[in-house]
Amino acid sequence: MTTLTKDAIKKSFMKLLNAKQVNKITVKEIVEDCGINRNSFYYHYDDIPSLIEEILNEQADALVHTGSADAGIYENILTAMDFALQNKTAMMHLYNSANKELFERYLNRIASRTVSEFFEVYFAHNDICEDDRQAIVMYYKSLLVGFVIEWVGSGMKYDLSKQVQRLCELFEGTTELAVSRCRRKEN
Repeated sequence: MTTLTKDAIKKSFMKLLNAKQVNKITVKEIVEDCGINRNSFYYHYDDIPSLIEEILNEQADALVHTGSADAGIYENILTAMDFALQNKTAMMHLYNSANKELFERYLNRIASRTVSEFFEVYFAHNDICEDDRQAIVMYYKSLLVGFVIEWVGSGMKYDLSKQVQRLCELFEGTTELAVSRCRRKEN
């Protein structure tokens, strides 16, 4: 029953967040929408920010696990962006709220895991030192976070998936070039 209640709370909150700004959503609205009492909400969550944090953490975990190490970087980036693409209004409301820090932590976590897992497979066949591995992962993670922050900050007015696809096409081969310049592991 606990899982059903928590799921109902999260679903109601996301429904409301897709309709209005975070600071306009009340616990009363959430519990009325999902048909529970206030005590049930407070049994599971301290407040709305703790609810937001749990939703974002769960989404980060789910998205990271649905990515494929065998897929290309573009496919993995799209998987990581899936929740934001499906919940544009909610993401805008989070980004423009006092909870912006939670949104940025969520974004960094997803970007780090997505890029790291992709490159674990990619680097498996390349004998490079750990410092270079970390530098390449940091570079791509920063690009991904930058793309999403720019997109959200501009009001999500363009198709991010097409933009990222085009950027991947334009910069195809640059990862291989970077890897070829890496220092070899010392034996």
